[in-house]
Amino acid sequence: MGASTQALGDDEIIEEVVVTAASSIHDRLGNMGSASVLSGEEIAAIGATHVNEILARVPGVWISRGSGQEHLAAIRSPVYTGAGACGEFSYLENGIPIRPAGFCNVNNLFEVNTEQAQAIEVWRGPASAVLGGNALHGAINVITPKPRGFAISVEGGPYDFARMQVSGGIEIANHQLGASLISVSSAGYRDDTGYDQQKFLLNHQTQWREWQISNTLSASLLNQETGGFVRGFEAYDDSTLRTSNPNPEAYRDAWSLRLSSEITKDEWTIKPYLRRSKMAFLQHFLPGQPLEKNEQSSGGVIVNYTFERGNAQVDLGAHLEYMQGELSEFQSGPTIGSAFLVATRPAGLHYDYDVDSLMAAVFYNLSIDLRDDVRLIHSLRIEHLAYDYVNNSLVGNTRDDGTPCGFGGCLYTRPASGDDEFTNVAVRVGVEKDFGDYLLYGTVSTGFRPPQATELYRLRGGQVLADLDSQELVSVEIGLKNSYGNVSLFSEKARNLILRDSEAFNVSDGKTVSVGVELEAHWSRGAHTLSLATTWARHEYDFNRMATGREIIEDGNQIDTAPRWLTNARWQMDISESLRHELELNIVGEHYVNAANTAKYDGHQVLNWRGDWQASRNLNVYARIINLLDERYADRADFAFGSYRYFPAMPRQLYVGVRYQLQ
Repeated sequence: MGASTQALGDDEIIEEVVVTAASSIHDRLGNMGSASVLSGEEIAAIGATHVNEILARVPGVWISRGSGQEHLAAIRSPVYTGAGACGEFSYLENGIPIRPAGFCNVNNLFEVNTEQAQAIEVWRGPASAVLGGNALHGAINVITPKPRGFAISVEGGPYDFARMQVSGGIEIANHQLGASLISVSSAGYRDDTGYDQQKFLLNHQTQWREWQISNTLSASLLNQETGGFVRGFEAYDDSTLRTSNPNPEAYRDAWSLRLSSEITKDEWTIKPYLRRSKMAFLQHFLPGQPLEKNEQSSGGVIVNYTFERGNAQVDLGAHLEYMQGELSEFQSGPTIGSAFLVATRPAGLHYDYDVDSLMAAVFYNLSIDLRDDVRLIHSLRIEHLAYDYVNNSLVGNTRDDGTPCGFGGCLYTRPASGDDEFTNVAVRVGVEKDFGDYLLYGTVSTGFRPPQATELYRLRGGQVLADLDSQELVSVEIGLKNSYGNVSLFSEKARNLILRDSEAFNVSDGKTVSVGVELEAHWSRGAHTLSLATTWARHEYDFNRMATGREIIEDGNQIDTAPRWLTNARWQMDISESLRHELELNIVGEHYVNAANTAKYDGHQVLNWRGDWQASRNLNVYARIINLLDERYADRADFAFGSYRYFPAMPRQLYVGVRYQLQ
């Protein structure tokens, strides 16, 4: 598993190579590029209550925290919003995408068990040549645990936070069974923002003749009261506003289920999988607050054949996937607001459609030894995605009884049933050279992501057809690595950016350019370990456009919600063999919060502390203080409809827990 094993304890390395090699994306992506691996030991020590606390340690990554377990992601990119924003990144579990192509959810990471993961791999930059569509800007792969023995932990924190984690494994004949469970509840810091969440994993490993087989069942359940934005300049600093919730009626209920296998023998790896998910949430951010319900059932298989011929290592593969999805949007009551909104957002059914998709791809990865210390890397993937869309309601932008809306039509449009197809090719070419303990590499790679179903079939205004192209990205990267860390310089250009124009039409004529430097470094001396993950990047629009809400995008403007600086710095000290602590500083730099670059958030700096005491061989006591200096800041800042709006971050929080482990 290459670099992934370096992050694990010395006594685990041999075992982890065996059980996670097929689950990892690292071998498929190779050393050439920017990748980070967080070990299970580090993940457990972080004790995150939200995935952004884990991934803040990766340069170039910002998981902007929303209400409860909601989030928006950025990987070497701005934070994207909108129905198709989730398509910018690939989220995987054991190397398998957690959602079907074209039917993702912007909050997908709450479906995976990051808290108990054996490892989390993050790839920065386009990975479509290896992983396919949605890996436009990068990928996050969560490797599930294979529990041994028995472990239980319980912890508590502010706002009625309570969490229990249980894991255990047994061996019966030629079968290894393991299970892990996490259950969390919180009343929420803000009014009416509590949530309950459970995640369950079941793993089975065995050997049949010469085949190694690993089966994984993962499930998640989230019931959440959702908080809306608080409005007003720096409202996150107001003692009353920061705890308020303008949308106490909002909620999100979601569950997911995934069953997958890894079947390996010699050069072959076969990964069949099945997935099911369902969600209902009140769209409190829209006039009239319609209720969306969506669900999908999908399955597929990934096949890899790896071999060596002379000085070349070759990986050939194919990926086939089928999905059945549904989405509906229903508004139960009248819209409150201006005469225009009341007339154009009527009660009743807005959307009701089914969409089936079929995705087929073939790919290869080559590594050719030009000399003992020089290697040529080349990857290519051809992917075809076909949608079969069926509209179950009236065509057009009328009310559900066929009567027209005032002011020229409803603010939603139901296109006629039809088919759409997208074929994309992605390539990666690069050279890497060894210089003693250093690895120098240079690479050119492309990425793509097809339009999501919601971008094609959930139209607004008078748009009757979304004639969209796949987004494409070209990246040039140079990097240097050694055992202490890595530094990389990148330049990227993207085209066919999908956005809403001033008529609220979905269009794909946007362009962006990005340049940046990322640094990841670790240094240890005696009882002290210093770690740094920092990024400087500039993301700009490369076109002119009047966007939705009459917002003006000008060539050269910085993309909104794209901080130039992201930094995570840590100092860990082993006070004794059984006692250690860590100080962590997270910095999010200032950034514009609208595309016109007329509104700005000043950024924030947050200090965290964690302590850990191994009271006995089996008993561990731990504590952490998040936001140690009690800073007032925003997890997310935005400017829309003429005003600033924020998700206020929580004040100082103390969490205390105990863990009992029996091997």
